[in-house]
Amino acid sequence: MTILRDLAERQLPQILEDAIALIEVESPSHDLEAVARSAKWTSDLVHERLGVTPESIVTEGRTHLVTRFGSSPTRLMLLGHHDTVWPIGTLTRLAAAVTEGVLRGPGGLDMKLGVVQAIHALAIVRELHGDDALDGITLLVTGDEEIGSPTSRSLIEKLAAGAVLVLEAGGDGGELKTVRKGVSLYRIHVAGRAAHAGLEPEKGINAAVELARLVIAINDLSSPAQATTVTPTVISAGTTTNTVPAEAFVDVDVRATSAAEQERVDANIRALQAIHPEAVVTVSGGVNRPPLEATMSAPLLALAERVALEHDLTPPVGLAVGGASDGNFTAGIGIPTLDGLGGVGGGAHAETEHALVSAIAPRTALVAGLIRSITSEGGPRVEKQSG
Repeated sequence: MTILRDLAERQLPQILEDAIALIEVESPSHDLEAVARSAKWTSDLVHERLGVTPESIVTEGRTHLVTRFGSSPTRLMLLGHHDTVWPIGTLTRLAAAVTEGVLRGPGGLDMKLGVVQAIHALAIVRELHGDDALDGITLLVTGDEEIGSPTSRSLIEKLAAGAVLVLEAGGDGGELKTVRKGVSLYRIHVAGRAAHAGLEPEKGINAAVELARLVIAINDLSSPAQATTVTPTVISAGTTTNTVPAEAFVDVDVRATSAAEQERVDANIRALQAIHPEAVVTVSGGVNRPPLEATMSAPLLALAERVALEHDLTPPVGLAVGGASDGNFTAGIGIPTLDGLGGVGGGAHAETEHALVSAIAPRTALVAGLIRSITSEGGPRVEKQSG
């Protein structure tokens, strides 16, 4: 066992204790007070484990934490979030605990464990090499990732530099997430004209019928060959059973592996037109997150493979997934990004959410090794690339 793995194994009881404590500070994204409490607890943990106090940035009531180490410009950013999808009170039925080698609790895998692992990986590097080894590193923990990062995106893109390690959960088999689809979200609204459905329906313009035609066209924008999915989701129309619907809308979820595919779908959605000449189609929304393409993760995946070999860790394997993360933003602005470095388990956003305890120390050691390799002058260099 190498020294990194040994230190991570020794820290495992503390990692678990810290993770359970953070899980127990429930923090659903829309509850601003709860997110603020979670941020305060996370800030205190960073100070206790690393000796520095994060800067608390509150935007539109949402609390994000920025921890800068040293005085040099950022050459590495560790990225995570402390908000969750779980409402207050979930702990009463899903307690935070370790049982039979599994860490459970709402938001544990996604991704409070990852936040704790990032802190402990930094602590390992500090213990081995001193405070100067953390110079030029930024740890960013946001508070609104689960709702699309509306207030943190600009902060992420402003602070990201050099390389980015994202401590979101890995694949179910421990894979690193090297490709993430980009996400676009739309609402297509149709304005028609109401009329009595029994007396004079011909005087109306049926927005539901117009929308139904559009939904088929929207669905047909999917491209299996390009792994692009265009999915009509929420649909609403009409007010009463005896009234021609004057309004209707559909929400659309788009997932694509390339910016070019996002642009193709966007252009086609914005070109939608109703059949009835007096019906009005309005499109709102657009690209929410650019894709994390393989070209942006490849340099760091190669580095992770070398770090694993040097420290007797299981060689990492890359995985393409449909879900997005804040790593999509950093990759989208041309910064090498490696995702899925957090917990290993399954059931994110589900009652079965869990992380395998056996994977925590090896993964934390891998992150520590990556940090050291990226920031040390003698280690492999990761250059910024164009997106």
